[in-house]
Amino acid sequence: MSFLRRRAAVGVAAGALLAGVAVFGSTLTTAQAAGSTLREAAADEGGRFYGVAVNDSMLSNSQYANLVAQEFSSVTAENVMKWETIQPSQGQFNWSGGDRLVNFAQQNNQKVYGHTLVWHSQMPGWLENGNFSAAQLRQITNNHISQVVGRYAGDIERWDVVNEAFNEDGTRRQNKWQQTIGDGYIAEAFRAANAADPSAKLFINDYNVEGINSKSTGMYNLVRSLLDQGVPIHGVGLQTHLILGQVPSSLQQNIQRFADLGLEVVLTEIDIRMQMPSDSSKLQQQANDFRAVTQACLAVSRCTGMTVWGLRDGDSWVPDVFQGYGAPLLFTDSYQKKPAYDAVLSALGGGATTGGTTTNGGTTTNGGTTTNGGTTTNGGTTTNGGTTTNGGTTGGNQGCTATVSQVNQWPGGAQYEIRVTAGSSSISGWSVSFQLRSGETVTQSWNAQLSGSGTITATNVSYNGNVGAGQTTTAGFLTNQGGSHSVSGVSCSA
Repeated sequence: MSFLRRRAAVGVAAGALLAGVAVFGSTLTTAQAAGSTLREAAADEGGRFYGVAVNDSMLSNSQYANLVAQEFSSVTAENVMKWETIQPSQGQFNWSGGDRLVNFAQQNNQKVYGHTLVWHSQMPGWLENGNFSAAQLRQITNNHISQVVGRYAGDIERWDVVNEAFNEDGTRRQNKWQQTIGDGYIAEAFRAANAADPSAKLFINDYNVEGINSKSTGMYNLVRSLLDQGVPIHGVGLQTHLILGQVPSSLQQNIQRFADLGLEVVLTEIDIRMQMPSDSSKLQQQANDFRAVTQACLAVSRCTGMTVWGLRDGDSWVPDVFQGYGAPLLFTDSYQKKPAYDAVLSALGGGATTGGTTTNGGTTTNGGTTTNGGTTTNGGTTTNGGTTTNGGTTGGNQGCTATVSQVNQWPGGAQYEIRVTAGSSSISGWSVSFQLRSGETVTQSWNAQLSGSGTITATNVSYNGNVGAGQTTTAGFLTNQGGSHSVSGVSCSA
């Protein structure tokens, strides 16, 4: 039974608020050609969805709402389904924002992605500061999940049941549930959600798990364990909050390994931030990065959808959290399409017009760089007879080049990525040397054997020594020091 039929009184109120907003059924089909929007092009790619996180306060803005309805086939509540909003006082639920979004989605033939049921952040004060026993917290959590999922049973197709449960090294985050209930809280949350709506698809969701690294491996091992226990988990959400020029080269491989467990994978919160101010070069790199992310999902049949975390650049959370960074989305504040939009639509096989040139299933170049005897690597970083440094330090000789880049850091630790690219001939083994800062040591590595202190040597392992001409392989490692830092003295030999 539909949400609108079950809650007619709410539907009347929401309908009054959204009068003139639900446009998909009336204007989109006549105004837009097939495959000319993200939602249409994604649907043509194996029935996938392309979604957006919605700011509840903007739904009364017709320009905002019209664009959400036209371009996207799925909507995620940016905040109104989080615990602090939906149960601000114990036992008292505020359904207004969630009801509004579900009504809007049903009026515009959209899916709804529920976000989120168990998360260490944006908790109401009574929950965050409450001194509960394990039995009390278990009862509170099960009741919350039962009430929220049960209210929207049959209307919300997917739920982020547990959000951000891991530390960067792949260990469990010591959140309130982990500390009070222990390891079993995740399985219990999934079982409670399944009991409230057996038809919903249930996901675990996290950030910095897009490539193969310690954190994503920790999540992989947990998911595999949950499946072995018969826990009703159906999918994995990779948030995909990325930095310009740093799309993980192992993204597709990582998606595939979760898919091989029989799970759905969704890229749930895509944005690609750049250091401000933006310029044509950065916007083109962003377009290349969005294209690479889209193609990685399309390459895996069980990657069933993608969601961008906000409609316009000005709607994004990024500038408030990452000082000096912004412009991470597909539309400008004035609702204009950016080069990244055209790149996504093109990757989805749709048709777009940019500067008078129509593309259909091809590659759109708008203010980009012309290559001249160069090589394009990792979704569009272009070299012109030289070497491109992509957020790190580059060095090379004897048949290969390498970059060693810091891709994440936190108090007391950092994560680095090593990228090795073969030259004009294939190579059958590689070695990369570089220098860390004084006192920084390697604590963990993957896809390479690391040795030394101060000056580090990374060599291939058995399965990634053979690299084809012009092709790239990656490895990574963690260290014991946080703070932004670039390595030095990088060299590569084959």
